[in-house]
Amino acid sequence: MGDNFQQIPVKLQDHIKRLVKIAGLPDNDDSLELLSGGWLEKQEAFEQELEKLGLITVEELAKDDPKGALVLTYSGSLVNIGPLMEGNRKASYASIGLREDVPEAAENADSELTEDIVIDGEVHFSKGPIKKSSPIYQIAILKEDMDPADEESILDEATMIITENFIEVNKTMVVD
Repeated sequence: MGDNFQQIPVKLQDHIKRLVKIAGLPDNDDSLELLSGGWLEKQEAFEQELEKLGLITVEELAKDDPKGALVLTYSGSLVNIGPLMEGNRKASYASIGLREDVPEAAENADSELTEDIVIDGEVHFSKGPIKKSSPIYQIAILKEDMDPADEESILDEATMIITENFIEVNKTMVVD
């Protein structure tokens, strides 16, 4: 295995191996390196944006917590779970772009979580942009409490910037 694959956390390595098949890539070390390198770039983009906008990582977020969150999955997908506002959450999902088994992007203005969000678990929605995510690698929330509309605005901005960065990373992973 190459450098990129060895740099990703061990708990992600099996997931990346499965993604090679799901993405329709050749089952070889070059594909593992390609996906691993992309994943590392996405993790860096995610963490840089968190720092810029004042978000911190947490181990879990209760489904009824009024705060919103950004979630980075093992697959390198991004889930934006908005704060509770009048009993509703806006949620959006952006996939890694290479998978053929999930939508590239989806949003639902009236989403409902079915369980707490926990590292290594999955995000589950009874109503949402997706039914469930792949396992959760990182959960980020705003470190300061604020008006839910302002929080949603910051999470939306972060999602837009991170998604744009992810799209640029995906372009480097296209295999002809």
